[in-house]
Amino acid sequence: MPITRRSLVPAAFVHLTSIMLATTTLATLAAAQSSPAASPAVEKIDYATLARIKEEGLQRSQVMDHISWIADVYGPRLTGGPGIRQAADWTKKKFGEWGLSGIHEEPWAFGKGWQLVRFHAHMIEPQVMSIIGLPKSWTPSTNGTVQVDVVLAPITAAADFEKYKGKLQGKIVLTQPARAVRMLDGRIVMRMNEDDIAEAKTTPVPAQSRAGGGSPGGFAQGQQFAQRVAEFYQSEGAVAVIDRGADSDLTAGGSDLSWQAQRVDGGTIFVGSGGSRDENAGKGLPSVVIAVEHYNRMVRILEKGVPVKMELHVETKFLDEPQGQGGFNIVAEIPGTDPKLKDEVVMLGAHFDSHHGATGATDNATGSVAMIEAMRILKAAGVKPRRTIRVALWGGEEEGLMGSRAYVKQHFADPATQQTKPEWDKLAAYGTRGILALGRCSSNGSSR
Repeated sequence: MPITRRSLVPAAFVHLTSIMLATTTLATLAAAQSSPAASPAVEKIDYATLARIKEEGLQRSQVMDHISWIADVYGPRLTGGPGIRQAADWTKKKFGEWGLSGIHEEPWAFGKGWQLVRFHAHMIEPQVMSIIGLPKSWTPSTNGTVQVDVVLAPITAAADFEKYKGKLQGKIVLTQPARAVRMLDGRIVMRMNEDDIAEAKTTPVPAQSRAGGGSPGGFAQGQQFAQRVAEFYQSEGAVAVIDRGADSDLTAGGSDLSWQAQRVDGGTIFVGSGGSRDENAGKGLPSVVIAVEHYNRMVRILEKGVPVKMELHVETKFLDEPQGQGGFNIVAEIPGTDPKLKDEVVMLGAHFDSHHGATGATDNATGSVAMIEAMRILKAAGVKPRRTIRVALWGGEEEGLMGSRAYVKQHFADPATQQTKPEWDKLAAYGTRGILALGRCSSNGSSR
């Protein structure tokens, strides 16, 4: 989303978080000097340095400029696409200007990259309607601009295949029934009350799963059926498939809280991935998500027996993976100055990538620029840390925490064997947005 009044709250949160992270880092350096076996003496905190950090952050903050460059200028940062590459080059340049050391990328295997070149969609019969929508990532192109009939063909059971056999050739397929669009009700934006705060202080207990994992006909079978449906549409000669997103207008409020947020249906779409990144990349049908009421309108017209025709143009580009390592993390640091402690590391991290459907301002440019600004503040304030302070900006988080897991496996431990590496014993703390974990991080590769 653009940096407007709507995004001032998360941006202000970034501002304050960057100060907190920088301040807490120094406090950690002061307080975590002794090993568990040593005496619990507390080192004197350098309040003059803390004052310089606060002054730099509060009086000369650059955080809004950082987020505008990353979210406005470079926009969506889909891993494997051009946006994340451009944003990474800008970030590394800024790190160099500020005097950070060891600025580099650490690549890892990802698969084919993808780029949206151009898209438009209209209903052109029985009336003209400009359609709000977006192709799913890793979806192929249409054959230029196509003007074809639309057919409603939702398949939810095996018996449905025969119903639509021979009826989809040269058509755009609507793959779902209409969904109810409710009035907005309750708390649309979460402002935590006392009950929410109390719940947030608890540790969620995962529900007991069946032996063997999952329920019969669960996730794996659902994926297999969805693949069968996709192959059927393609084998029947469909031109493209269109859906209106999830069947529910509720989504988790975040942080494992029980509170559910109602999605705003007024033209907002929620678009994900529509194809693979492996050797089969680009072999499926063009797949588009459109606004729910634009979708519903076409369904209602079709259900009255009135033909619907659309004009659709999807132009995408698949990008070869360089040397089989298309993903990367950005790493830089401020070296420690204490001869005995400089090899120990305090890490700051956040995921740098986003989905392609928006500018990734709140998810997660806010987290990334908090870490970027924290490093700038530390350098501008002339901080000389005893331990090394390292920042890592992860790629591939949206595809499954890929960047942080690759870093953990390369530097700290292999989750499969649980065998730690020497760097593991040098990790003093890991800080992400609003959280500082002292001691060793978990080696399960789940760090954001």
